[in-house]
Amino acid sequence: MFKSDYATLARPAILPDSSNRSGLPAFASVGDVLRAYEGDDAIFVLYPKKIAAAARTFLNGFPGKVMYAVKANPHPTVLKTLWTAGVRHFDVASTREVDLVKAIAPSAKLFFMHPVKSRAAIRHAYAEGVRDFSFDCIDELHKILEETGYPGDLNLHVRLALPKGDAVMPLSGKFGADRSEAVDLLTSARPHVAMLGMTFHVGSQCLNTDDYGRALAWAREIADDAGVKIDSIDCGGGFPVAYPGMSPRPMSNYFSAIKEALAVHGFEDIQVLGEPGRALCAQGGSTLARVELRKGTDLYLNDGSYGSLFDAAQCAWKFPVKLHRSAPREADNNTAFRFFGPTCDSLDVMEGPFELPGDVEEGDWIEICHLGAYGQALASRFNGFFSETTVAVMS
Repeated sequence: MFKSDYATLARPAILPDSSNRSGLPAFASVGDVLRAYEGDDAIFVLYPKKIAAAARTFLNGFPGKVMYAVKANPHPTVLKTLWTAGVRHFDVASTREVDLVKAIAPSAKLFFMHPVKSRAAIRHAYAEGVRDFSFDCIDELHKILEETGYPGDLNLHVRLALPKGDAVMPLSGKFGADRSEAVDLLTSARPHVAMLGMTFHVGSQCLNTDDYGRALAWAREIADDAGVKIDSIDCGGGFPVAYPGMSPRPMSNYFSAIKEALAVHGFEDIQVLGEPGRALCAQGGSTLARVELRKGTDLYLNDGSYGSLFDAAQCAWKFPVKLHRSAPREADNNTAFRFFGPTCDSLDVMEGPFELPGDVEEGDWIEICHLGAYGQALASRFNGFFSETTVAVMS
């Protein structure tokens, strides 16, 4: 994978706790990575310092408990970095995510916030100490109570369906109880739980801070209709990242909007949760993809939509890109390129356009940035193209 003398190129990894606990080859720069690499696959890069910085932003600013949505990037180094930075709560959605977090951070508090779970997953999670579960229908409530044995120590969270907001990727339609259903669920669950809460998700990549205020106002109306004690409110995820063509407001604006709405709607004195995923890890990861062939303004890469570029293909997101030349050349003016992935599937295309210097050629590497969220996590092994190479870059 790496040249036998790569250790002379690598620099000591300095994670937030001043020691390299990532277990990854650690380098001072992407250039060092590429000079050392002898493999044929794409390379996943993690930037632990960026992940730790994002964690501190939320821990210092979000008006409640910060709960990392593991689905965004479950890589052990990401989880270790967040734990070291101070994140103590994790949102899990499967038995494997429960086991993964418990193995890395045994004392972490886990919240099983997937509204639909198998009975086996509920039993396993409860046996592993999970007490927080979400649900959005009466059958799921019955499943949770039955599989945990009506223990009296559960903290249950009713997932609310929200009116349409301004998120880039709306999440309505699959999960969430409407207003009347939510009222019935709250009243049905109250006698059986230690804590009762409500949870919602404004949609992925939310660009309007007002969406959180509207969601909290909606939750207040439902709580009032139910007339039962509410112990917690989970503001979900949706916290955005500045991808090209998207200009979210500073994260502090989101925190202020949520804090103000919590006070206005009478939720400031109960447990407040948030589920950032993308915002904690997106800018902390990238993919290094090699150019295998150039046809005009089409670049054929060794990673694509069946790898870490799913969002670039399916959602047409224009991720930031950087060119790493295979040999020194005079810089050229930028050109708009389209990417093709390595598989035989003609759907393996990322339209972009992606702005790169016009002198791109075979053998160059392109760093596709902001892929720390939903990049490596979505990569498949289709057609035999995949990468098992992840490195840490400490710049």
